[in-house]
Amino acid sequence: MVIAALAVGAAPALISQQPATGPGPNPVVTFALDFPQSNPERYSISVDAAGHVRYECTGKVTDDSEEQNYRAEFDMSAANRERIFELAKEAKYFAGKIDSGNRKLAFTGTKTLSYQDGQRSAAAEYNYSPLVPVQQLTSLFQNIGSTMEYGWRLAYYHRYQKLALDEELKNMEAQARKNELSEIQGVAPVLQEILEDSSVINLVRARARDMIQLGHNPAAGH
Repeated sequence: MVIAALAVGAAPALISQQPATGPGPNPVVTFALDFPQSNPERYSISVDAAGHVRYECTGKVTDDSEEQNYRAEFDMSAANRERIFELAKEAKYFAGKIDSGNRKLAFTGTKTLSYQDGQRSAAAEYNYSPLVPVQQLTSLFQNIGSTMEYGWRLAYYHRYQKLALDEELKNMEAQARKNELSEIQGVAPVLQEILEDSSVINLVRARARDMIQLGHNPAAGH
């Protein structure tokens, strides 16, 4: 299932660590990135134990466009779902300091990893982490975020600026070929809309078709 909708730093630290109460919810891992002056400035990706993903961001597609909220939901590949929860376990569910504490490192945005289930609830902020599981989670979530940003921009361009679709899809394919995108099937709805739109030139529709096929390839969910 895939759902999409388009509508018009402090020092890293441990945010919270407390026992959860009440009935046990489905375990959820969430990654959020706050990076002022980037676009989008903030986004979040939540994944539950069933592999259901919720992505949200706020930003401007172009400098002269209005700020928009974009949300998408889809079902993640089993391999990445299992990998995320295993890495969260290796990182002790983020129940402690995960930031390097090195203030000399370049600021690449305030990142937050959080975990919640019926027994625990914890979240930690970081700029850069020396912990390998956190590094791997960061890379995977940022690759997913890049994919979803393409979905956000493609939805906008398809509606308001069709001539921009060709370049955007070319860039998307180039990043995918370099293994810089993950979970391409998460933007399948907008790609399908472009493919089926007879007002879009055939070359662009062919690019959309190729990206859909790439999303069906298990290797695309690396």
